[in-house]
Amino acid sequence: MSEKPSGAGESTLTVVLALLVNLAIAVMKAIAGVVTGSAAILSEAAHSVADTFTEALLLTALRRSDRPADRRHPFGYGKERYFWSLLAAVSIFASGAVFAFYEGFRTVFGAPEEQTRPLVGYIVLGLAFALESVSWTQAFRQVRSESKKHGRGFRDFLRVSDDPTVKTVFLEDSAALIGLVLAFLGLGLHQLTGSSVWDGLASLAIGVLLALVAYTLARTNRGLLIGRQADSVVVKAIWHRLAGEPEVDAVVDLLTMLIGTDRVLLCARLDFVDTLTASELEIACVRISAELHAEFPDLDEIFLEPVPRTDPDLRRRVLERYGF
Repeated sequence: MSEKPSGAGESTLTVVLALLVNLAIAVMKAIAGVVTGSAAILSEAAHSVADTFTEALLLTALRRSDRPADRRHPFGYGKERYFWSLLAAVSIFASGAVFAFYEGFRTVFGAPEEQTRPLVGYIVLGLAFALESVSWTQAFRQVRSESKKHGRGFRDFLRVSDDPTVKTVFLEDSAALIGLVLAFLGLGLHQLTGSSVWDGLASLAIGVLLALVAYTLARTNRGLLIGRQADSVVVKAIWHRLAGEPEVDAVVDLLTMLIGTDRVLLCARLDFVDTLTASELEIACVRISAELHAEFPDLDEIFLEPVPRTDPDLRRRVLERYGF
């Protein structure tokens, strides 16, 4: 998880850059698709339109999720980022994949279509690839920078990251570059063989690609909306930190939940040493909470609950949750 000010600013830059690039590419592809009659290029135009809508949804996610906590939402609005990012995944499927499948099936099983002015298609696809690379490079740099900051591999960081906006931009830009290659192949094979079936197959492949990206992103945001545990590395560090406190006899249970990007809710059930007075226990809880906030900036809310480790009901619930 990144530092809040710089991370949020870089996420916004990544999304805005992707939106501007995809908007320009969508217009170019739409014109080229009409001029060439290529189903694959028209599918790519729909892909870019879907990506443009996606970026708009992600900008909404960034803006609304940063609102401070209030009376109705005491834990803030951090999960709004997950909600709007989930809608972005739906947009990729509904606007991009469905249209690509339609164009693909229409071209493969419909009447043969004549190809016109393929050179226009090649030029537009080349320009689109160059522009898309700019957006992809920005997303790649941000993911690589944050993964190094947290000592994780690139793919591992993408898997555990609690910022769906960056992951969405990176995956959709990666899919866009692959889609452009597929469209180029479909256009070229159509020109070489004279058969529009290749164009249709390229469109179907683009549809499959977009459906996979949409599914991956939807699954990620579903987990975040339900309430995912914080990074396991952070959880273990907090556990060891609490276990080392002189007033703590044992860490009985540790519950964490992501309530937004770089925002973690912590509930720790601790068995304190029996010799503490009520006043000493209160002072220890305040001190431990302050130290945790200082050491782990992502901890947004901290609840420390004194419990006896021998309580049978609590032990049963812990065993059922963790299996040990």
